[in-house]
Amino acid sequence: MSRYVLALDQGTTSSRAIVFGRDGRVVASAQQEFPQHYPQPGHVEHDPEDIWNSQLQTAKNALMHAGLTAADIAAVGVTNQRETTVLWDRHTGKPVANAIVWQSRITADICQQLKSDGIEELVRSKTGLVIDPYFSGTKIKYLLDRTPGLRDRANRGDILFGTVDSFLVWRLSAGKLHITDPSNASRTLLFNIHIGQWDDELLKLFDVPRAMLPEVKASSEVYGDVDASIFGEKIPLAGIAGDQQAATFGQCCFDPGAAKNTYGTGCFLLMNTGTKPVASTAGLLTTVAWRIGDETVYALEGSIFIAGAAVQWLRDGLGLIRQASDIEAMAASVPDNGGVYFVPALAGLGAPYWDPHARGTIIGLTRGSTSAHLARATLEAMAYQTRDVLDAMQQDADVPLAELKVDGGATANNLLLQFQADILPTRVHRPVVQETTALGAAYLAGLAVGYWSDLNDLRQNWVLDREFVPQMESTQREQMYAKWQQAAERSKSWAD
Repeated sequence: MSRYVLALDQGTTSSRAIVFGRDGRVVASAQQEFPQHYPQPGHVEHDPEDIWNSQLQTAKNALMHAGLTAADIAAVGVTNQRETTVLWDRHTGKPVANAIVWQSRITADICQQLKSDGIEELVRSKTGLVIDPYFSGTKIKYLLDRTPGLRDRANRGDILFGTVDSFLVWRLSAGKLHITDPSNASRTLLFNIHIGQWDDELLKLFDVPRAMLPEVKASSEVYGDVDASIFGEKIPLAGIAGDQQAATFGQCCFDPGAAKNTYGTGCFLLMNTGTKPVASTAGLLTTVAWRIGDETVYALEGSIFIAGAAVQWLRDGLGLIRQASDIEAMAASVPDNGGVYFVPALAGLGAPYWDPHARGTIIGLTRGSTSAHLARATLEAMAYQTRDVLDAMQQDADVPLAELKVDGGATANNLLLQFQADILPTRVHRPVVQETTALGAAYLAGLAVGYWSDLNDLRQNWVLDREFVPQMESTQREQMYAKWQQAAERSKSWAD
């Protein structure tokens, strides 16, 4: 059997490709950033060709760095930024518009109208989601309504919709595969998570032609091949999952009650709830985690829109740091936040608030406030938002959390993870392999071709790097969290 698995990890600000060995360790990787487009306040777009070109280049670079060819790869898995919406021409494969990114608030008015129409409870009961600009359904409607002639072409079956996984697989297979998996389909507002199919009633409500939609396959199965023109010879395409579900799988959260938090552009906390969906009463999402064979596993999810993106804003927008990794030293140069709280609602607030009109708020400034206090407040905001979500999650699932597994770029920051443990309070576990999103895609693909035999095979690969234990006094913890809640409340409805 081939010796390695290749994972394509297409993220919001960069594309990565990672080659993994049987022990789940990274053999080689490559990463490439691509441009972000902000046509107007609150609106975010990507050029789909930038997505494709950067992902293709990183895949070729990763193989080159490892000294491998296609013959060395047992399977390819794909994981992707979710909800981001791509429309392309079925006949040419060319995008018909820029992709609308998950962060974009451009469909807030459409969402408000749908809520006014009184359909939110129906949508939630079928999809596990709230009506919010975050999800793909209103993005599709926006593009079809705003682009002359596009709806007619879509009705004729000439225009295809996909989240980023579908677009990549279409390109990788040279147009032979128009597919997605349930973890991505469940983020569109168009997929009934109880029956595992696109829902005709929802398609009518969102005015989306069924002919546009990809076929929904399992998260782990051999779908077909990467076309030989891509890497020189065919490779099985065998795994697909949205980035947060992939990270949950990569963290080996296979049992009900197991949870992970990914600190990336946003922050995403998922808890495995088993083979039955758990409805949320606390502002969380019910989502498909993955489907393997005939078994669908569900999760509760808290989606925090801005986490690492706030650090990028300190770097690019304010010029306070030269590179993202500088924030830890700057934040550690002061003993505390100096009373400064930063609510990074730069794209509205996600779970559990769901306020697309919230905006970024910095509060508690005095003449003694410095850039270091703002840096510390930015890190603390990730931890506070995580507590918001975890409190809601434990309320919904009625399951106390013994530990929180963490991954993502910001988990290299020890100051952040210690504060996270303190403010929850819960033990925080960082694994040796922190590229868990790509690893989850690799695991799903590898299982499908027999590279790994079963879930126990994968569990043995998970190794602890460091445990962070709560140290803060409960009085201080609750006082700080109460201040955060006050700050979050003041950020809401600003742009309404």
